[in-house]
Amino acid sequence: MRANRAYRLIVSRAGIEPAFLADVKRQDRIEVVSVEDGEVVLYWAVEPKLASRLLKELREDLVTLEAADFIDKWIGADAEDLF
Repeated sequence: MRANRAYRLIVSRAGIEPAFLADVKRQDRIEVVSVEDGEVVLYWAVEPKLASRLLKELREDLVTLEAADFIDKWIGADAEDLF
């Protein structure tokens, strides 16, 4: 099963400004939630510019990878080390 059928992305922005105008102290939250049981599988709280890059990568992988491969790739991933 494709990852986009098994997981859902939830993004919570701490402000209304776009990432390039956002305050560096702002923290955006990204959650990957299992559709089957509603549990949060992956969670990041990162600065806005990093959040936008992370979202792009996550969305690409949700579409292209199988559910197990997606989790294997992202489990334990530290967002600051990715970019």
